[in-house]
Amino acid sequence: MNLLDAIEVATGPTPRASVIWMHGLGADGHDFEPIVGQLVDARERAVRFIFPHAPMRPVTINAGYTMRAWYDIAALGAHVREDLEGLRDSRLQIEALINRELERGVAPEHIALAGFSQGGALALYTGTRFAHRLAGIVGLSCYLPAADRLPQEHSKATLATPIFMAHGSEDPLVLAEYGEQSRRALERSGYSVAWHLYPIAHTVSPEEIVEIASWLRRVL
Repeated sequence: MNLLDAIEVATGPTPRASVIWMHGLGADGHDFEPIVGQLVDARERAVRFIFPHAPMRPVTINAGYTMRAWYDIAALGAHVREDLEGLRDSRLQIEALINRELERGVAPEHIALAGFSQGGALALYTGTRFAHRLAGIVGLSCYLPAADRLPQEHSKATLATPIFMAHGSEDPLVLAEYGEQSRRALERSGYSVAWHLYPIAHTVSPEEIVEIASWLRRVL
């Protein structure tokens, strides 16, 4: 499998920890690159941030327009048929990036997955199914895809992986209700979820970035 094109930013020489961060629907790997300096203090430790670009594909919910997307979305809400094939394909691509970090000498417990919106959904989907415990999973303004399959498909090793979820209470695109439902589904399967709600729309706030930085400092 060819590795996804990605932007890499290391906060120092010889990183021994990595964060693989997935962008939202229609964005690209540059989306969260500017906040690296706010997430990690380079004086403390060297961390490699990897921002992959999703493949181009038509997206049903956006009138079939072709854009960067981790999987197709027909609609949001309950009882919507999900693009399981697209999810699995993207999961394998992210796992390939994780495996490259393992080959670089980074232990799985020092690798975190993160993402915003659709990228956060993929982080939750992939991180709960990986063969080993990871440092953590960050899901921002997102939901857990294929939540009904989690009890059968999750990897028991990942039950020890801490999860940070954050959502905007005023989000008109991915309702906070979807995030809360996903949190409950994860907790029912045995995951520990740190849940944060902010008075914002479908975006990330400065306060949220501070909380993520503090959480990453602990788990990495």
